[in-house]
Amino acid sequence: MKRSIILSMAILAALLSLIAVNAHATLFTVDALTNSAGGGVGLNTGITLSTGQVFTVSAGVNDLWSAGALPRFSNADGLVGPLFATGSDESGQLAGTQIGANFGTLTQNGLSAPFGALVGDINGTFFMLGTSFSGPAPNSGTLLLFYWDSNFADNSGSVLVNVSTATAAVPEPGSLFLLGSALAGLLAGRRKQYRSAAS
Repeated sequence: MKRSIILSMAILAALLSLIAVNAHATLFTVDALTNSAGGGVGLNTGITLSTGQVFTVSAGVNDLWSAGALPRFSNADGLVGPLFATGSDESGQLAGTQIGANFGTLTQNGLSAPFGALVGDINGTFFMLGTSFSGPAPNSGTLLLFYWDSNFADNSGSVLVNVSTATAAVPEPGSLFLLGSALAGLLAGRRKQYRSAAS
């Protein structure tokens, strides 16, 4: 009897997982000049999030943008340490040339984050995204994306950013019918086994 209960629960969990969640992913090009926190305007993703809603953001670790003259190239994690040209990256420099360095953090709008980092803003709450973020929205509102710096005049380049959100799906009537039929069948089978064992 215990085995049939475990089997029933496993089938129910499998059926519920088929109708539980829909994921939506959208790509955005965030520009270091236009979308600078130091004089530009945040890229409006049009994605509205609720406080606590989990979402993910990712950008390529080899996708570079710049805060100006060398060595100011970085990926979306920002200017956090030495970075050297590969010979085929966006810097246009010879392989081995230092193109990035640690420039420390910039504090503005209530956030301290590395210069050159990808930062999000939801209704005035700024937070670090970098090349890989997954977590709850700190506020409710539309997600804006920024290049984090204090002076946008000599910025260049852009990074491609993938934003993914998950929303609860509304089950279709057919899915609910299938789920109900499966449960009814399992319960009927259990009753039949119980009667056979009792007699």
